[in-house]
Amino acid sequence: MLFVTGRHGKVMRLALPIMLGMLSQSMLNLVDAALVGHLGEVALAGVGVGGYAMFMLTALVFGLSSSVQAQTAQRVGACEDSAQALQAGLFIGLLVALPLSLWAWWQAPLLIGLITQTDDVQGVAVDYFRWRVVSLTAIALTLCLRGYWNGRQQTHLYLRIIIAVHLLNVLLSTGLIYGLAGLPTMGASGAGAGTMLSLLIGLVVWCWVSMKSLSIQHLLTRLPQLAALRTTLALAAPHSIQQFLFASGYAVLFWLLSQLGTASVAVGHVLINLSLLLILPGVGVGVAAMSLVGEALGRDAEQEAHRWGMDALRVAWLLLLVLALPMLIMPEQILALFFTHSKLVALGKLPLQLTGAMIVLDAAALVLAQALMGAGAQRTVMALTLGTQWLLFLPLAWWVGIGLEHGLLGIWLMQLLYRLINSSGFLWVWQRRRWLVARQAAGSF
Repeated sequence: MLFVTGRHGKVMRLALPIMLGMLSQSMLNLVDAALVGHLGEVALAGVGVGGYAMFMLTALVFGLSSSVQAQTAQRVGACEDSAQALQAGLFIGLLVALPLSLWAWWQAPLLIGLITQTDDVQGVAVDYFRWRVVSLTAIALTLCLRGYWNGRQQTHLYLRIIIAVHLLNVLLSTGLIYGLAGLPTMGASGAGAGTMLSLLIGLVVWCWVSMKSLSIQHLLTRLPQLAALRTTLALAAPHSIQQFLFASGYAVLFWLLSQLGTASVAVGHVLINLSLLLILPGVGVGVAAMSLVGEALGRDAEQEAHRWGMDALRVAWLLLLVLALPMLIMPEQILALFFTHSKLVALGKLPLQLTGAMIVLDAAALVLAQALMGAGAQRTVMALTLGTQWLLFLPLAWWVGIGLEHGLLGIWLMQLLYRLINSSGFLWVWQRRRWLVARQAAGSF
């Protein structure tokens, strides 16, 4: 049967808080843009550039979340001390993020200059980025704590805390941008300061919640074991590198679109942001699959671990198909929400339909990549994700879209091919179960 209520219901119960939390993050980005947008296009562009620079830095510590979550889930399944991975992750997070944030604050003009050469935009971006980068250590530690509790299948904590943090962010940013409630008027920099403060407060909340656990309280009495540090770093590094280079790939994609003209950039920007928003259910299901697969492997239930991956994939396929249908059926009406010019609507019609197809095709990659990380196969995920993006999609997009002059449609057709091959690759890897052989050879966490 395609859908079995019990198992698929468990996937949904774990995934739903993650989906809603991620959705709130996307909505917050729109709110921030709206708040800063009233200050003018220079302020909006500066915040966008500074935010992208911060996103790239955050990618370097993002792997800590999946590393801690995968180890925690397996240790829970094996009825072992599940807090060791958290202890190691927090230690590595401090060791990496603190000096990195200090260096980035110091070198902010250089980093921002790599993204934009417009002087007035650079000035806004540097100030905004410097406020944001202060919170990099808090982000790294929060990722570890989030991974720990997700690994224990307590995903509701993530939803509750992130919504509270985002609401606080809106209040603080609004007050600091416009000088409300006695706060200083900081303009665009206020958005960065508000986000930084809300993230620091969010970390305090995470710590307060986590310290109620006796196993976590015990962490304060000793340093992490060397073996735990090695394992955590070995699992975190591939995912962090993958996230950084994957984000860099989007920068290359925008450069390709810029070679086609302003219209293609505008339409491409909308299509990319729509796809990134609508794949969130797939990502949420994937994070749930990571915990379920890891917990099953901790009990040495390898067949059940494999089954959890496929169960999660079926849930993701159904969710993404429902979300993709409007793009397939009524693309012009959707594009009309963003563009008033009929030329832009016509330019984006077929690429939007292709985007709908991509979302459904992407389900296997979104879910099984996370499931493989739950099994400790981070290097496999990195190799497959980056290989198909950098060695297949980007060269083909340049050749077909720019070289052969097929424009935006040509680039999107190559992206459809890339998504198909990428997801097929993940499905093939999962079904062959070589990740089980690698795990047995390496031993458990």
